[in-house]
Amino acid sequence: ARRQQRVGGSQRTISARAALDSYFQVSRTQEPATGPVSHREPSHIARDNQEHSSDEIIEVSDSESSTSAEEEEVVEAAAPLLPSAQETPLAAGLGEHGNHEDEEAEVQQKQVRTPLKKLEPSVPAAPLDEEEGDTCAICFEQWTNAGDHRLSALRCGHLFGYTCIERWLKGQTGKCPQCNKKAKRSDIVILYARTLKALDTSEQERMKSSLEKEQVLRRQAELESAQSRLQLQVLTDECSKLRKQVQELKALVAQHNVSASQQPGSSRTCLPGSLPSSQSQRKYHLEKVFVVSQTGNCRVMAYCDSLSCLVVSQPSPQSTFIPGCGVKMMSVANLKSSQYIPIHTKQIRGLAFGSRADGLLLSAALDNTLKLTSLATNTVVQTYNAGRPVWSCCWCLDDTNYIYAGLVNGSIMIYDLRDTNSHVQELVPQKSRCPMVSLSYLPRMASASLPCGGILAGTLEGACFWEQKAGNSYRPHHLPLEPGGCIDIQTEISTRHCLATYRPSKNNPCVRCVMMELTCSQLAEASEDVVCSSNLVQTFSAGPTCKLLTKNAIFQSPEEDGSVFVCAGDEASNSALLWDAGSGSLLQKLQADLPVLDICPLEVNQTHLLATLTEKMVKIYKWQ
Repeated sequence: ARRQQRVGGSQRTISARAALDSYFQVSRTQEPATGPVSHREPSHIARDNQEHSSDEIIEVSDSESSTSAEEEEVVEAAAPLLPSAQETPLAAGLGEHGNHEDEEAEVQQKQVRTPLKKLEPSVPAAPLDEEEGDTCAICFEQWTNAGDHRLSALRCGHLFGYTCIERWLKGQTGKCPQCNKKAKRSDIVILYARTLKALDTSEQERMKSSLEKEQVLRRQAELESAQSRLQLQVLTDECSKLRKQVQELKALVAQHNVSASQQPGSSRTCLPGSLPSSQSQRKYHLEKVFVVSQTGNCRVMAYCDSLSCLVVSQPSPQSTFIPGCGVKMMSVANLKSSQYIPIHTKQIRGLAFGSRADGLLLSAALDNTLKLTSLATNTVVQTYNAGRPVWSCCWCLDDTNYIYAGLVNGSIMIYDLRDTNSHVQELVPQKSRCPMVSLSYLPRMASASLPCGGILAGTLEGACFWEQKAGNSYRPHHLPLEPGGCIDIQTEISTRHCLATYRPSKNNPCVRCVMMELTCSQLAEASEDVVCSSNLVQTFSAGPTCKLLTKNAIFQSPEEDGSVFVCAGDEASNSALLWDAGSGSLLQKLQADLPVLDICPLEVNQTHLLATLTEKMVKIYKWQ
């Protein structure tokens, strides 16, 4: 009666229900482990389980009051097959045979469904698959959503870390590591998947960025520390040099106080050793002639002692292909000329070598530039634009990092080789703004006449000595020279003498070379400021013609006996005149074919030479 109420309007007969009751009683009383059960394969059981819906609840109970939903389905499915009341014995027999099969199915369902409930809490298959899908097939590490190892794919669809697949394609034969299809670096595509389960490395990337910043700051601190140590070393060397100079000056002052005082107005007593005359019978003899330029226009020359090389300015020998001007190198050791080096676009007015061992040539030209040329590589290594034509140049002999340029307006530009942009200081003339025809630097030394160092600048109107003070400051001292007509001023460093060349004038119809001694005196006993001046020593006269701005020379005698020689060009006789500064006598006349424009004394392997330059050639004379 309870089953009829639950089923509702069921049409099953009493005989059919009796057969079902007998079936369920037999299935409850039999043992669960039967022979045919073991022959059922788990695949059939799983297939039977999959036929049930997801909301179906399976319960196995021995009580007669409750039955499973599966049993009700079996009853409903068997109802159409049950016979009428007259066929009850046959139905009972068939029901008994069906009881065994249903019993086996029920036992198998118990054996299969009960373990399924035990496996529900742990399902490791899905996480393992997910872990395999989150790792790179090359390095077996998880890829990330940021950084170098972010998720990337090839055209074939396989996923890798970006850095791994990039290195793979770079070092291998250009194939996918998984499917071996052809691939290249341009096929790598970075994926931006929203549902990607990637390792969050944002914090790690921030830490890396912080580490890189700290490393940059550390390198900057190390660089600043190294620069500070270098500056300290430079200042220490400078301090030791100054201490040595102070000791030399103290010794010189003590020696001067012991010796008898000399008359300051006498030209002969101003020179060290009273300007001894040369007693040697040797002279300069012509050794070699170099033809520099067939077209002429050679102007100046300079000698590099460290390279034993003489350089001469000249226009380009192939002006069609390489216009402008440059220098020609000549080896004084073997007396052979070398190659031409193009430097400037206009005429070169000044050449100078410093005390550096690398052989840097300083050149000044009318193209408004000051250039440094390396003779080791035959190339221009530095160019400074002065803004105006440059007439002269020289090196600082106390600090080889500084160079000087004399401009057409009389200004002196000071450049620091460590600053490649522009000049660091400009010395403006206080009087006339005439072109700076000559520049010479006198280094600081233990000299009684002029211990301080500075720049001797000569213009067409006169001369000025710029005394170098502490902190790279300069103080001008105007020398008492004749006003006007000065075309050149040269210096002799060790004896502190200078040679000024004057053009002919109304009062003096000949070219005059005036030799002077540079001196200084203190303004007050307790003051460190001095007044620099010059004293006349000797005057040398040449011919009556002077149309060119020539350069002369004053140097010590090759005999090294303390005497001083003066050599100047004479346009009237196309020669170079050599005088003894001690006696004022003319020692020699070196003949040339054209007016002598520049004179350069030099020494190679204890051999004293003298070079004279005309517009086309250089003559080398040997002292013997």
